Amino acid sequence: MNIMDELLQIFRDVFDDDGMTIFPEMTAADYDDWDSLAQIQLIVAVERKFNIKFSTDEVLHLKNVGEFAAITEAKRSK
Repeated sequence: MNIMDELLQIFRDVFDDDGMTIFPEMTAADYDDWDSLAQIQLIVAVERKFNIKFSTDEVLHLKNVGEFAAITEAKRSK
């Protein structure tokens, strides 16, 4: 399973939306329920799933799902 597929499952769980799709350029502005609380839930869910930790600086500078996938992949590959 590739990283986007794994993230899709996490997004679907966090937003309780089995029909949700994600794409690399996607941002919080593209999904109505993606607010600051959902952002925290996504970060925590990804950290737990991959047994990784994001720094506050990393989280603050994420621009889209593609960047989130890239940093997640880099951290889990270490």
